[in-house]
Amino acid sequence: MSPLVSLRYPLVVALAAALTWSMAHALGLGGAAAYGVVIAALIVRPDFGRWPTPLFLVLPLLVGVGLGLGTLLKPLLEAPVVWSFAIISLLAQLMGQLLPDRLAMLRTVLPILAILPLVGSNSTWLSAWKELLAILLGLAVAVGLTAVFRLPRDEGSAGAEPSHAEGAKAAEERSLAERLRDGYFWRKAIASTLALAVGQGLGAANPKYVYFGVVLLLNESLGATLARVRDRMLGVTLGVLMPWLVFNLFGISSVSLALVMGGTAALLPALGLGAHLRTALISSGVTFAGYQALTDWYIPTRWIDYLLGCGLALLVCALVQPISALRRFRELAAQSLRTGEPPPLELQTLLPTAREEALWLGQGEAFEALLASLPREGAGAG
Repeated sequence: MSPLVSLRYPLVVALAAALTWSMAHALGLGGAAAYGVVIAALIVRPDFGRWPTPLFLVLPLLVGVGLGLGTLLKPLLEAPVVWSFAIISLLAQLMGQLLPDRLAMLRTVLPILAILPLVGSNSTWLSAWKELLAILLGLAVAVGLTAVFRLPRDEGSAGAEPSHAEGAKAAEERSLAERLRDGYFWRKAIASTLALAVGQGLGAANPKYVYFGVVLLLNESLGATLARVRDRMLGVTLGVLMPWLVFNLFGISSVSLALVMGGTAALLPALGLGAHLRTALISSGVTFAGYQALTDWYIPTRWIDYLLGCGLALLVCALVQPISALRRFRELAAQSLRTGEPPPLELQTLLPTAREEALWLGQGEAFEALLASLPREGAGAG
């Protein structure tokens, strides 16, 4: 691969972020520009493949609903912020559960956006409208630049790459009644409604990050939650690196923003950490574009507060209706070895999260040995 082609992705991310930032400020969107910058960076895919068309219809709709919910209810709920957080978060997650399982990856959009008006000191319908416009602008800029820089060989990459777990859930579409009876949904909903109060009780400088940690990271199995925790902490850690360096050298401008976002997009693949790229881009965009002045205290306190959220998510996952992906994987593997039949599809679905759980428990070598003993067709292919 030529150096020019290998630098294409960070170049487009840098251009998308800088162009969105400049256009948003030219249109008078002000602080809402950060929303557009983050969306623009995330929509540019490393393989320059196309996202499914419905995403561009559903995502703006969910953004509008989420921001509108928080903006509408904030002045109506004359209660301490922890209660407002709890009520709005619960309502947003219930609305997210109305989405079919094939759109499960978008369910975290609503509870994140719905509480943003609560953390802003001057959240109005006008500010929500500006944020929505900035997101639409970021989408348009990213799609346009991706089309300009897409090569003929990229046309084979179509649609998002769903994970094994997401693919299995999409194949087993549940009815609305089944989704609302899901015990793991209620576990997450209840834990997240209490997360802000827990963060305040633990003395978190920004307890909203404890809430974000639970909403984004808590999953059905321990292995899946551990995988998300590792991704979040690595992404947040590396995502503040470029903003910290560039801010101290150049200040804030469209050029320095391009350096931050493009630098992050180039740094993680170079370190072999491409799996954490999206989380790092979110962290870079929020840190640099959203906070304007990057004070020294922000980096450690944000990291610590996210760590508290990770700990709370893991604690809830381990104590309330715990599921071990590793244990289930071993049961299915033993059954396959005993009967001599090919491993079932569920084994492939469990492979990433079971491996993650084994690594955290120090059982990585034993897990790989078990994996090697299975037929190549099936789990070994993962």
